[in-house]
Amino acid sequence: MNTERIDDVEARAAKHAALSDPSRLRVVDLLTLGDLSPTEIRVALGLPSNLVTHHLNVLESVGMVSRSRSEADRRRSYVRLTETALHGLTPGRVERASRVVFVCTANSARSQLAAALWSTRSAIPASSGGTHPAARIDPGAVAVADRRALSLSAQPPRALDSVMTHSDLVVTVCDNAHEELGATGHLHWSIPDPVRLGTDHAFDVTYDELERRIAELAPRLAVS
Repeated sequence: MNTERIDDVEARAAKHAALSDPSRLRVVDLLTLGDLSPTEIRVALGLPSNLVTHHLNVLESVGMVSRSRSEADRRRSYVRLTETALHGLTPGRVERASRVVFVCTANSARSQLAAALWSTRSAIPASSGGTHPAARIDPGAVAVADRRALSLSAQPPRALDSVMTHSDLVVTVCDNAHEELGATGHLHWSIPDPVRLGTDHAFDVTYDELERRIAELAPRLAVS
């Protein structure tokens, strides 16, 4: 871990420590809606002035709030969240990838849906493959894609060996594939196989879980 990353982690930890106090968390909640004077914060939270001052000093020390003088009454100040106030409060590690390859055993449902969903969230190219590819994309995957207006690849299931390169970020979306690949898979999402149940509900649940995970990962990947 380099010095820059250590500093970033320490800055994130300082923000989390500042927000461990419920009153300071409430101050930040209020300031997400608009700027407030210390007096307005005191009234809103029912706290004494000296305690409000203390909480604002703590938040200011970690770069979460700033203060400015009122143009109308220079004796009055307003508190606002800084542009970077909420940065780093969710997991902040950023990885780099030239392409993302989603993998499941048959490459007939989960990995196909994942690659298609990825293309709606990121400019980084995506593909998919299977450790033991099926003859066709499962009809349930086609149906859920149609229900959600998602365009699936026209490619039939393919063997992972014919798709993957050494520079790819590999995401296994199947426990069997993950355990077969071992260290080859960089990330793993343990998502049950909807083909086993074959119901619309099973495919909808799989789709929603893939969409949620992709929405979380995509902003944290940069082009290598």
